[in-house]
Amino acid sequence: MIERLCEAIGYPERIPEGGASAVLRVDGMEIAAEERNGGIILKYALTEDEGLFQPLAGLAAGRMLKEDAVLSSEPYSGGLFLWQAAPAGTGAHGLLRLFETFCDSCDWWRERVGSIGEATPKAEPGQVIMMP
Repeated sequence: MIERLCEAIGYPERIPEGGASAVLRVDGMEIAAEERNGGIILKYALTEDEGLFQPLAGLAAGRMLKEDAVLSSEPYSGGLFLWQAAPAGTGAHGLLRLFETFCDSCDWWRERVGSIGEATPKAEPGQVIMMP
């Protein structure tokens, strides 16, 4: 299925045949593609900055109404990532559409990470907040 995805999107690099996973480098992003139960799952690591988790999670419900990509967390690595899946039997056009919409979602979320990250105050080492 990964080979079919790469063919559908015109991916220029060669990936190992028969592999169950691959990392596709597109527009400055590394998107993981994984075969599962005959379908495919795309994943993109968004951030490991725990200070961004709550503000980003607040945006997730509204985005679920507009896109199929889902914001999730990795319980052991501590990061947020996006994922989107296509079932087994998805044709070339469906795989192309999946990849395009997923990349669009990644771009939107990357912009939010950047803007929220810039607005989130960072404590300087040794800085103490005093309560009155």
